[in-house]
This record gives sequence, structure tokens and C-alpha cells, in this order.
Amino acid sequence: MTATRDADLIPAYALYGESRDFPDVLHCERLKDRAGPHGWVISPHRHLGLHQLFHIIEGAGEMELDGERRPVRGGEIISVPRLTVHGFTFEPGIEGYVVSVPNTEMARLTAGEPELERIADAPRRLPAPPLAAGAFGVLHDVRLAHAPARGPLLRALVLQILCALAQAEETARPAPSRPRATIAGFEALIREAPELRTSIGDCAARLGLSASQLTRHCRSATGYSPLAYAQLLLMQEAKRLLAYTREDVAEIGYRLGFEDPAYFSRVFRRVTGQSPSAFRAPFVA
Repeated sequence: MTATRDADLIPAYALYGESRDFPDVLHCERLKDRAGPHGWVISPHRHLGLHQLFHIIEGAGEMELDGERRPVRGGEIISVPRLTVHGFTFEPGIEGYVVSVPNTEMARLTAGEPELERIADAPRRLPAPPLAAGAFGVLHDVRLAHAPARGPLLRALVLQILCALAQAEETARPAPSRPRATIAGFEALIREAPELRTSIGDCAARLGLSASQLTRHCRSATGYSPLAYAQLLLMQEAKRLLAYTREDVAEIGYRLGFEDPAYFSRVFRRVTGQSPSAFRAPFVA
């Protein structure tokens, strides 16, 4: 098996287990056809140029998504954008489909549509709307048929799935509150400038708030102070880097804005209950 690897040594495939260029408008196959030959285990990997949509019809399993494990069950659709590290352990015989859409096609389908761009921008896991669920089997058959207007029809079916997911997510989403909106901005700020994690006054100013307002909104939305929540965010990223890269622990700390490696390790242990090395051990065994 040949795979390209990025600087972080996370496998990056065209399709899982394959190194050839993507050959079509999109790809669609049954989960059992891809996972079965691999013992129903799809090891963590990423796709540099593909967005994937998984429809779990029947069966269950476990999904790993950017270092977090969560159950998978029938009746769900999982949307996995490009570069997102993901893997699965399925029950034998699981029924469902995976659709792989090149990033250029996804950009073309979602351009100028904020609701669809949002679906394509971050991982999503939703109960399968009937309008979306019914499209996967049709898409699978159309892809194999090579009939006239095949390309436009394949794109239309993917668009149908995306629209149904956007509608389902909007229906399930409560109207955003001011605290939740503040937290979204705070999270983006900490990701962009992790060194600001201890400068709550500076963070608040950049968000157009006072320090007391930021603290009040953060406690309302998360139950944590801004300082504690910032540390949780950074330790989540630290877990991903420890699990999926071979970077030195100190280098990970520097990347996340910690100038003292020993202090980074203490914070990691306080938040996770493990040292960075102990957390990483199962991933390198």
C-alpha cells in the first residue's frame, strides 16, 4: 500500500488505501466494499483533496475524528471535510455508502451559498434527512451506469444531500445567543493566536467586550472561565498533535503558545489527567 504523507506523518490518500489520482467527478461505494477487505477497520487518515459523506444505514461502530472517539449508529450521515483526520471501526456487515467529492467540485457546488459552505467547512454528524438518505443509493447507481448527462446528475445528487443537511442542521439549531456568539469568536481568536490565552483583557478587547463581559458570556455558555476554556481548547489541539504527529512534546508546546515545555506538560496533565508522553503512548505502540 502506498500513501503520501504530510509533514505530520498522517497518511493522506486519494481513496483509502490508494495512491492513484482521483479518476472521476466523484466516487461512491458501499461501506462494506471498502471496509470489509480491511477487516472492517479504516485506520486514521486524511484526504488532501476530498470531502467525504458517509451514510450509515444499518449497523454500528466507532468513529475517530481528530483524536476524539465517538459511536456510530444506523440512520446517521457524517460529513468529513478535506484534511480532517478520521477513521472507523465498523461492525461486520455494516450497511451504508460513502461518497467522495473532490474539493474543486465541492467548492463549485457550495460557492456563494453560506449555508452549504458551512456544511462543507467543518465535520458534521446528523440524523439522516429522508431527502439526503434517498440520494445515496441513487447516486451509487448513477455513477456505475455511465448514462447521458451522468456528470450533471451526480453533481445534482450531491447538491441534494448538502441542501438536505443544511436544512436539517438549521431546523435543529437554536437561535444563537450572545454568549454562544462570543464563544465562537473567542475560539477562533485562541486558534489564531494561542499566546493570548492568558491575556483575557486583550482577548475581550479584540472581541469588542470588557473582560467582565467575556467572563460572564464564557461561564454562561461553557461553565468555564475564559482562561480555563482557552486551556481546554489548546489541550484538545495538543491531543490531536500528540496522537497524529511525531513532533517533540516541547515543539507542540511552543506551537500552542507555551514558552516553557515543563509548564505545558503540567497544564496538559492538569487538564487531561495524563502526561503528554503517557497520552501519546497508545498511538505509537
